[in-house]
Amino acid sequence: MPIHHLTGVFIGSHAIAEGVITRRQLREGGFRRVVHGVYADPGLPMDHRLRCRGVALLLPEGAAIGGHSAAAWHGAPFAGAHDPVTVLRPADVLWRGPRGTKVHRTPLSAAEVEERDAVPITTALRTAWDVAALESVGTAVAALDAMVRAGSVQVSDLEVMAESSAGRWGVTKVRRAYSLVDPRAESPPESRVRVACLLAGLSPVPQYEVRVDGGLVGRVDLAFPEARLAIEYEGAYHFEDGQIARDDERIARLVAAGWRVIRLSAMDLRDLRTVVQRIRAELLQHP
Repeated sequence: MPIHHLTGVFIGSHAIAEGVITRRQLREGGFRRVVHGVYADPGLPMDHRLRCRGVALLLPEGAAIGGHSAAAWHGAPFAGAHDPVTVLRPADVLWRGPRGTKVHRTPLSAAEVEERDAVPITTALRTAWDVAALESVGTAVAALDAMVRAGSVQVSDLEVMAESSAGRWGVTKVRRAYSLVDPRAESPPESRVRVACLLAGLSPVPQYEVRVDGGLVGRVDLAFPEARLAIEYEGAYHFEDGQIARDDERIARLVAAGWRVIRLSAMDLRDLRTVVQRIRAELLQHP
C-alpha cells in the first residue's frame, strides 16, 4: 500500500507488520509521535484530542479515557496539548500505559463507558466525579462549569451523587468542587479566577450586566457590583477581527459609568494568588 494512504493515527509496529510502511519511512516520513509507539499524520494538529486518540489505540479491554481528558467530549474544553492523558482501569486490568498518560486504578463498569470518535471515554456523570476527585479544585470546577453549561450533567445530579457517596474515595474533594460549580461561567479562565476568589473569601458575580438608567453598558466576566469593580479576562480572541477595539470601547463605557476594571491575561493566571491580592486591594479602596 502506498505511504500516502497512511493517514490519521496508527500504531507504528502494526503498520510495519502489515506492510503499509517501512521502518525507514516511519522514521524519515515526518510522522508525529503521539505517544510511544503511536504516530499521526503530520497534517493533524498536535492537541490533546489527538493524544487521546493515540492512547485509545493502546488501551486494553475494560480501560477508558477519563477525567479531564474525557471532559472535553462532554462540553468542556480539551486539556492542554502536553497534559498527560487520563486513563481509568479496573483493578483486574494490569496496564501501566506509556509515558504521557496518568493511569488510575478504580472500579469501572461497562455501563460507565461509551464511545466517542472511536475513543472509549467515561460517561458524563462518571467523568464529573473523576475530574473533581483527581484534579485541582480550579481545574475541576472549570471543567464542571462547562459540562453543566453544555447540558451534559445537571447540578442536581452532581449534588445527589455527592450526597449518596459517603465513604467513596475522593468524596471530600468531589463535594468541595461540586459546591463551587456555576454554569454562568463562559470560559475556564473565568472559572479559575472565580474559584480563587471564593476560596479567598470573595464572592464575585459571573457574567454580570452593568446597567445605568435601565440601559446596558456592558456585560463583564466577573463583578463586585457594590464596589463597582469588574474583572475581565482577555484571551486569544481579544486580538482577533477588531475585538481589541470593541473591548476597549466597552471598557471605556464602564469606566465612564463609574466602574473600575481589572483586565487579566493568560500570564496573570499563572499566579492566581497575586490576582486575588490585586482584586482585594481594589475592593479595599471602595468608599
